[in-house]
Amino acid sequence: MVLGNRSCPLIPWLALAAVLGSVLGLGEDLDRPLFGPPGSPIQLKESDPGLRKALLFAEERYNRGSNAMHLRRVSRFISASKQLVKGIRYTLTVELSNTQCKKSNMLRTCDFYPEQHKLKTEVCVFEVWDVPWQGTSTLLKQKCQPKAESEETNKVEDSSTSHPLEESVELLGQFKEFMVKYNKVYSSQEETDRRLLIFHENLKTAEKLQSLDQGSAEYGVTKFSDLTEEEFRSTYLNPMLSQWTLHRQMKPAPPAKGPAPDSWDWRDRGAVSSVKNQGMCGSCWAFSVTGNIEGQWFLRNGTLLSLSEQELVDCDRLDEACRGGLPSNAYEAIEKLGGLETETDYSYTGHKQTCDFTARKVAAYINSSVELSKDEKEIAAWLAENGPVSVALNAFAMQFYRKGVSHPLKIFCNPWMIDHAVLMVGYGERKGIPFWAIKNSWGEDYGEQGYYYLHRGSNACGINRMCSSAVVN
Repeated sequence: MVLGNRSCPLIPWLALAAVLGSVLGLGEDLDRPLFGPPGSPIQLKESDPGLRKALLFAEERYNRGSNAMHLRRVSRFISASKQLVKGIRYTLTVELSNTQCKKSNMLRTCDFYPEQHKLKTEVCVFEVWDVPWQGTSTLLKQKCQPKAESEETNKVEDSSTSHPLEESVELLGQFKEFMVKYNKVYSSQEETDRRLLIFHENLKTAEKLQSLDQGSAEYGVTKFSDLTEEEFRSTYLNPMLSQWTLHRQMKPAPPAKGPAPDSWDWRDRGAVSSVKNQGMCGSCWAFSVTGNIEGQWFLRNGTLLSLSEQELVDCDRLDEACRGGLPSNAYEAIEKLGGLETETDYSYTGHKQTCDFTARKVAAYINSSVELSKDEKEIAAWLAENGPVSVALNAFAMQFYRKGVSHPLKIFCNPWMIDHAVLMVGYGERKGIPFWAIKNSWGEDYGEQGYYYLHRGSNACGINRMCSSAVVN
């Protein structure tokens, strides 16, 4: 989402920039994303340089985890593809066979057994996630099965599909349950079949997130499980947040007067309105800002109001309504308008309309806005002292989040790929895992009653990069 419409021809130049960055010591700038939105899988030839690297990495990880006495290496290349998904995901299908070397030897200098029966060939499917700008690779999947003696074709069945009938019945049952629970109706049988395939792929993605999560989160079927990543991003997320050149400079917030308490929750103190739903509109930025102003107004005046996001969608000329916006712009627009009406007076429709703002109906106003420190301890201290904070983050893992404290690997949640604005209302610990309590705008049937809990203290998903607040004098 972050790089908008950048196209693949930029990749060689960006790869060169990453190399130059490492030479020149650009530090955390190497975390900046090099690729645009994920594309379709691309079939690869065996000579592809990136593929060779991925194969060697898969070989090494296979041998490291194997209990066999002899080293094994690729004896036959069958097929491979790659896909740009917050890095490069390689899917490799190969044959692995025994070499004559024991594990103490160097793999590349080892010959295969001349006797066929000693090769003990396996057919393996590997998925390798390579993040070139970080210099990291991760083995996401390894499925191997003995090569059938009578095999006459190059076609390979992933061992995960060795019981297709049972798996198909289970998958159809899950999909039917999903359709009933979320009242899903599709226009045709062809569309239903397409959504089933997407649902199946999303189950696999959720399983990867689950197996690699470093917190206590549960990932799985959600109301977004029939959407491709691109559909989810274009419908519910916010492309403008990652376009750093659009961000206007904000005044720095004065530091908190004291250290952060061990835990804090503004919900317990009456400063947070109920969870709202932005619908099929990328207006998260408006909900994040109104939530912050609701808290600020409550702390100054003692009254909790539900303020109008639709006013911002319709009347904020600095932002793009359902196509995204920036909190910094929204604060400025509210100042120029003279304030916000209530949700009751200017109700939410989820699409852009003609501006219908009425000055005499203003229920809350702001005087200015400030940007917070990027240090999480200072953010916590400021929040406890001053109220809920408008923040933004990378929402990749949020599509399949169900409950618990989410702590995705950085390859899934690059801090520069910020694409969703939310409201930070508190923090604490669950069974020793520190978290941020985040009010989302996807309805109460999302996550934990509409809330997302994210690991605190690791700058997870870029949660510290865009923290701001309105100021009400």
